[in-house]
Amino acid sequence: MRQVNVGVLGFGTVGTGVVRILLENKTILRARVGVDLNLKYVADIDTQTNRGIALEPGVLVNDAFRVVNDPDVDIVVEMIGGEGIAKELILKAIENGKHVVTANKALIAGHGNTIARAAAEKGVDFGYEASVGGCMPVIKSVRESLVGNRIHAMIGILNGTCNYILTRITEAGSSFSEALAEAQAEGFAEADPTLDVEGFDTAHKLAILNALAYGMEINLDDIYVEGISKIDPVDIAFAREFGYKVKLLAIGKNNGGSVEARVHPTMIPFADPLSSVSGSLNAVSITADAVSRVMLYGRGAGMMPTGSAVVSDIVDIARNLITGTTGRIPIFSYQPEAIRKIPILPVDEIHTHYYFRFAALDRPGVLSKISGILGENGISIRSVHQKGRKSEGTVPIVMLTHRAREADVKKALGEITLLDIVSDQPVLIRIEDENGGD
Repeated sequence: MRQVNVGVLGFGTVGTGVVRILLENKTILRARVGVDLNLKYVADIDTQTNRGIALEPGVLVNDAFRVVNDPDVDIVVEMIGGEGIAKELILKAIENGKHVVTANKALIAGHGNTIARAAAEKGVDFGYEASVGGCMPVIKSVRESLVGNRIHAMIGILNGTCNYILTRITEAGSSFSEALAEAQAEGFAEADPTLDVEGFDTAHKLAILNALAYGMEINLDDIYVEGISKIDPVDIAFAREFGYKVKLLAIGKNNGGSVEARVHPTMIPFADPLSSVSGSLNAVSITADAVSRVMLYGRGAGMMPTGSAVVSDIVDIARNLITGTTGRIPIFSYQPEAIRKIPILPVDEIHTHYYFRFAALDRPGVLSKISGILGENGISIRSVHQKGRKSEGTVPIVMLTHRAREADVKKALGEITLLDIVSDQPVLIRIEDENGGD
């Protein structure tokens, strides 16, 4: 039986998962693929730590360049992460004519255009299913299953850390700091959670999905990003009263000549299936012309779920090797010559619904002043709720709006902030609700 040699770079959490699947499921993989997926190398600077896996002598090495330069290696699997040595190793592997698989979303979001061009010029395959959504086959779905569709929108929960934190705040009434500490204790959050909680990890994934769905060059820099660190439990409680849950969403929408691309806390109605995605799970909802709406749901991270997605790419490439084909499916879904620079719509130009919370003094005429400023800026109020007085003499005034332009909203809130009847900065949370009215 033919043998396909695989070299794994990085023996950390996900790398260990990949190795475990390749070894423990070797028989079933051979039966399904028709070749022997031979683990020729695992490279890591730490060759002493026991990962609980017995490797054949000579497989574990401490020199990654030995792997990418070995002419017998067919597929290089990059599990190192980051944008430094990982990029160098991937480009070297491609230069040497090797096919590459990675889960490195930061690298793809930052340098995917360069890597894709290099792979196309060299005639090798580049797999990255695990870079978005872990074991959810979202990349395969967009590139293959939905290939006959015009994709209108993609809305997703793409970071398990944030979803876990927001779930704990919603269900247990925890503060952000308490929920974050729980996430760290459970292993869902890093010691430094900035990349996750400030939305940057989600933005990396959205940049990749936009390229796949809309035939645009990867554009990370212009995505609007807002994290969850300032979310107050009181706003989540108000959201529940209005029939909404708060989620950190990645939102990509095709507006014709431009693409909306934004990451921020968002209120979504209970009736939306995304609202029921809890804990550390991920989900993506895709709206397209032929299929209407499709939703994918699953583990977005973790040793074995992510390892499963990596192995699916290894298998796809091995099957291509059997049949002597490469580039059968374009790396970013569109043929290279069809990929364009499509501008991302500035966040000030988006139109959506809004939730506002003001801390206002309990005086006559306060509501009319706030409403007047909103009206002068073209913002129509859908509902108003006023709660009990706080100890400092202010009352929370909560408003939901009809669709409004972000720039007008910011201008109005800036004017309201200057009023002597408002004691704190207004709170703004955007709402995605098809039935919220215009």
